[in-house]
Amino acid sequence: MSSPFDPRSHADVLALVRAYPLAWVIGHGGAMEPLDATPLPLLPELDDGGRIVSFLGHFARANPQVDALRADPRALLLFNGPDGYIPPRLVSDPRWGPTWNYAVARFAVRIEFVPDENAHALETLAATLEAGNPEPWTPERMGPEYPRKRQHIIAFHAHVEQARATFKLGQDEQPRTFHEIVAGMDDPALRAWMVAQRD
Repeated sequence: MSSPFDPRSHADVLALVRAYPLAWVIGHGGAMEPLDATPLPLLPELDDGGRIVSFLGHFARANPQVDALRADPRALLLFNGPDGYIPPRLVSDPRWGPTWNYAVARFAVRIEFVPDENAHALETLAATLEAGNPEPWTPERMGPEYPRKRQHIIAFHAHVEQARATFKLGQDEQPRTFHEIVAGMDDPALRAWMVAQRD
């Protein structure tokens, strides 16, 4: 069943995870902690049609979540995009109540650890985050420290089994109300996403 808050396309979801790559990786914990979560920057990996099929990332080997995910590789990834409170003072209709706008994506995944890809994971992440920098930093600049540091992480692919995104960005507002909100709000990122989803 479709919702007005569904993203328009897979490209919108891809844009979200690229613009906001820090995700919560939530999985089973140990006996004393039924659930555990770690925030990690993740990079989407696509099929030939441009759909997200997996994510590339890395954990610190000392993170207790590594052993928990080896025992049970199921996890949930949560990406949080732009969000913000929309106050009634922006709207001329006195009957209009406040709301919270946001764009989020959730992925049920299976974690596959790939320690032989540690260098690839680190170098790909650095290249992605340094893109556009006239003098991009690379891990090799760390010199002899780089191979030592690399031993303390473990790369993984998070294979997507189910995906769901919610872009609650004012699509259900009346045109006048929507334009009043956009004109009065002071968050340029949230405004841009609202306008893009309205077009």
